[in-house]
Amino acid sequence: MEYKRLDKWRERAELKGLLDLAQKPEELYYRGRWRKTLFDHGVAIVGSRRMSQYGRRVIELIVPKLALEGKTIISGFMYGVDQYAHRVALASGGKTIAVLGWGIKERLEASDEQLARDIIKAGGSVLSEWEEQRAMLWTFPLRNRIVTALSKEVIVVEAALKSGSLITAAWAEKLGRKLWAVPGPINSQVSQGTNQLIATGQAEMWLDHSYQPQLSQTKDPLILKVREEAMTASELARVLKQPVAEVGAQLSLLALKGEVVEREGKYYAS
Repeated sequence: MEYKRLDKWRERAELKGLLDLAQKPEELYYRGRWRKTLFDHGVAIVGSRRMSQYGRRVIELIVPKLALEGKTIISGFMYGVDQYAHRVALASGGKTIAVLGWGIKERLEASDEQLARDIIKAGGSVLSEWEEQRAMLWTFPLRNRIVTALSKEVIVVEAALKSGSLITAAWAEKLGRKLWAVPGPINSQVSQGTNQLIATGQAEMWLDHSYQPQLSQTKDPLILKVREEAMTASELARVLKQPVAEVGAQLSLLALKGEVVEREGKYYAS
């Protein structure tokens, strides 16, 4: 398991995003061949370790398109959404960066080691800020800040209300990265966090942008309101006298059906 320490990483233009961090990594270690272009446009794909079939389908929709655009998929190498994003990126002929929540020298399970080798073989990289460090509860939030800092955009696929992915979302806000969230079923625990990000306006709603919504004839008060005037989820909740989380979930479903669209935090009727 060969790895290297990256000398003078602060002087490397491709890693300038890491300089946005108040708590910068002291060192960087990597496996694979170092390629500057790998960092041109990184998109972080993060989500639940308890990935649902819906989350799997979302990744299969989003990641191939990003790979086709030449964007590098960045994620945290944990089971669930992270590893599936890495795998779909590879299957799509794309490049991916895995940021570890433990030391680069730590031995991986056989299947994880094979994935790491596949990432490297495809021209990607495996990174860690530690040489020798066991995975601990505190190491994963630190990993999340690096995932975010290396990215220009962050897409939260699935997240429960107390998910570590919401830590990544908070880092995206703090570092000024574009933050997207995928709306999910209102009865799914692993979509409660993403729906909340959308409802509060913290994240923009990610939809299949090739989908062309059809005009709907409806008496839904929510749609009728946005036909009168574009509003944020919070404004709609206040006008309709409903909880903002409930309004956000309704908006998610309407957006999936193509009945509303979101731009810069405000919702418009299609």
